[in-house]
Amino acid sequence: MASHLTSSAGMLRDRDVHAVEEMDRPGCDPAKLDRTYAQFAVVNRAVAGWRGIYRTHLRPVLSAAKVTTLLDIGCGGGDVPVLLAAWAAGDGLRLEITAIDPDRRAFEFALLRGSVDGVTFRQASTADLAAEGQHFDVVVSNHVLHHLDETELPQFLAESALVSRGIVLHNDIRRSPAAFALFYAASWPFPGSYIREDGLTSIRRSYTTAELRAAAPPGWSVTPRPPFRNLLTLNRTARGD
Repeated sequence: MASHLTSSAGMLRDRDVHAVEEMDRPGCDPAKLDRTYAQFAVVNRAVAGWRGIYRTHLRPVLSAAKVTTLLDIGCGGGDVPVLLAAWAAGDGLRLEITAIDPDRRAFEFALLRGSVDGVTFRQASTADLAAEGQHFDVVVSNHVLHHLDETELPQFLAESALVSRGIVLHNDIRRSPAAFALFYAASWPFPGSYIREDGLTSIRRSYTTAELRAAAPPGWSVTPRPPFRNLLTLNRTARGD
């Protein structure tokens, strides 16, 4: 293990933009993919930090008197929007979430959750919603940024800003040898899925804070958050858009 982590530390100096996650391959094992989506609920609760983001960024803009609309881009198996809806409902706040993913496999898994109060799942892209003229008070994503190359990131950010009339929050992994080592050590309890191998690939593909700040267009802010996270934000209200 020590030799593996030592060699990995060298690889982590730069983003490994050529690494491909197994679950992104069209021909990946469907049973392993479904187990991966199911296990995301555990992983995201443990490491994605959405409870803190909800408290600091989302809850202050929600209301008990009127509905706030939220778009989750690239929702995968749908665990994050379900959590956000539950937290808002628990606080007596009115939140309606549209959760989208262009991948049919993710969409079909999300539908298996059945009816979830406050959440609507769609197989769609952000460009589809922009073409429909839709806008949302809040736009979020989880673990999407590291999938994008240097040409795809600006388009993704432009599209997410286009459909927002308020705040945009893109939450992603922050690359570091410590993050890689801890995930390597802690990801054994997820057999039969792509969690471990794809999680390590995700870390290798992810941005450091400095890299993401350099890649983000003007007006966007990057804040490092625990544990090993970057939060890329845009406030269209503050800019007067």
